[in-house]
Amino acid sequence: MKNKEKVVSTFTIQVADGEGFNHYDEVLAHLYDQLCAQGIVKTSWLTAMREREADYPTGIELDGYAVAIPHCGSEHANHPAVSILRTPEAVKVNQADGDGELSVRLIICLIVTDPADQLQLLKAMFNHLQNKHFYKSLLELPAEEAKALFVSTVIQ
Repeated sequence: MKNKEKVVSTFTIQVADGEGFNHYDEVLAHLYDQLCAQGIVKTSWLTAMREREADYPTGIELDGYAVAIPHCGSEHANHPAVSILRTPEAVKVNQADGDGELSVRLIICLIVTDPADQLQLLKAMFNHLQNKHFYKSLLELPAEEAKALFVSTVIQ
C-alpha cells in the first residue's frame, strides 16, 4: 500500500460467515445492515452499491473460482473498511468483464474514504487472489485467522 501505516491503523477489517442468500442483492443488503449498524457506511451506501453493481458488476472470474468485490464511491463511507463475507452456498453475481453470471462464495467488500486507497487495495488483492491457496484459506480458515491472513498478506 502507498502508506502502509495509515491503512493498517485506520481500516477496519472484518470476516464473517453469512447465512444462505438467494440473491446477490440480499448479500448487499446484509452487508449494508452490518456496516450501517457499525457506522462505517452512510445511509446512501446501499442505493449507491446497487447502482454501481447494475452499471459495473464486480464478479471476478479467476482460475477455476470466482469472487465478488463490491465497492462504490467514497462519498458513501464514514470510515474505511474491508468486510469479507463467506457464504455457505454459492451466490450468482454478474461478471465484471462479460455478460455472464458467476457463482461466488467469497465477497470482499471495500469501503474507502480516500479513492486512492481503493485502487491500491484492488491491486494488492488481485495479486493475492490469483493464488488459489490464498483464496481457499480466506474461505476456510476460522474468521480471526482469515482476518490475520488478509491483513498480513494484502494490507502490510
